[in-house]
Amino acid sequence: MKKDLLKLLDLSREDIINILNVGDQMKYNQKHGLPHNYLQGKTLAMIFEKNSTRTRVSFETGMFQLGGHALFLSGKESQIGRGEPIADTARVLSRYCDGIMIRTFGQDEVEELAEYADIPVINGLTDFAHPCQVLADLMTIREHKSRLEGLKLCFIGDGNNMANSLIVGGLKCGMDVSVACPEGYDPDEKVLEFAKTVTDAKFQLCRTPQEAAQGADVVVTDVWASMGQEEEKAIREKAFAGFQVNAALMALTNPGCMVQHCLPAHREEEITAEVFEAHAQEIFDEAENRLHAQKAVMYLLMGKDQK
Repeated sequence: MKKDLLKLLDLSREDIINILNVGDQMKYNQKHGLPHNYLQGKTLAMIFEKNSTRTRVSFETGMFQLGGHALFLSGKESQIGRGEPIADTARVLSRYCDGIMIRTFGQDEVEELAEYADIPVINGLTDFAHPCQVLADLMTIREHKSRLEGLKLCFIGDGNNMANSLIVGGLKCGMDVSVACPEGYDPDEKVLEFAKTVTDAKFQLCRTPQEAAQGADVVVTDVWASMGQEEEKAIREKAFAGFQVNAALMALTNPGCMVQHCLPAHREEEITAEVFEAHAQEIFDEAENRLHAQKAVMYLLMGKDQK
């Protein structure tokens, strides 16, 4: 695994599976009360230019359980939010801390931070990618299905950071991936170009949810208007009409099909309350696995054997 986790495009299949395996062990240790303070005395700087519940709590809790300490830096309170060059922030934090997690808008900001930092940088979310969430998704799917390879993963909704990372993560793990987006809301072109290079799994970009959901083993959805897109809410509601995960759509999937949602969920918009509650166990397993997958990432990047 490389020094940083910036996007799943940077990882090999072996890297991803290793993270999932370590995540499983982290979960076992935590559930059985086994000591795993592998990051004792280490500090993670957490920069939040986008707010979050799950990202902050899971990283902060994860660092505590690993024996380390997490520092919360909001965009408004840190100098990076007042115009300090990213390169300078990276070099300063490298003198104080052992790792940086950043949740922000532009992928270029994360890439620049990693370029100038001497310590690992973890992408907690950008508009382009959400690698930690998708690692948790893959971990949850493997828990419930006992495998990833050969399954069909279907995403319904906006071709956003979740779609981008699910396509890459799913295909790299040998899953067939179908994505249903309205015209004008496609995944990033770099991701679509990557999908063309994959030979041992199939990718399909569809214009109807019904086509994408046929024979799916896992259905994933996300809100229609992500953080920072609130002003587009009315436009997006119109564009995504008919792109709801509901009972009729689930009837097209394989028996035992899972549902995943990165949360928060807007019931009766992208997903009905009926489907959400029927699959709540899987969805909240997914939310919990953010903790375990991210502990694996932090350990692999910041552990005692890393330099």
